[in-house]
Amino acid sequence: MDNESAIKARLLFSLARKRKWGESHTAYENIFKSFKSEAFGKEGMKYAKSLAEELVREGFIIKKPTHYGLQVSLNPQMAQEIKQLIKENLGFDI
Repeated sequence: MDNESAIKARLLFSLARKRKWGESHTAYENIFKSFKSEAFGKEGMKYAKSLAEELVREGFIIKKPTHYGLQVSLNPQMAQEIKQLIKENLGFDI
């Protein structure tokens, strides 16, 4: 398990455990709450945000701009891939 895929899996898991699929969305900042900035550091948080943007480009996360801020949810069309990534890297079944 490499560090990059583990961080991606944690980002996806933070949305999946709250059941944020498709039309159910949450604030973009909420997906980073599972990371402690004290332990991860400022550079680590920047790295996690860059990986979140990569997940958006890959189609795992859907962005929804609103008048009250950026919202995100998991792409339900990629549910099997998301569940597989979480299971391989974190060991959780969703």
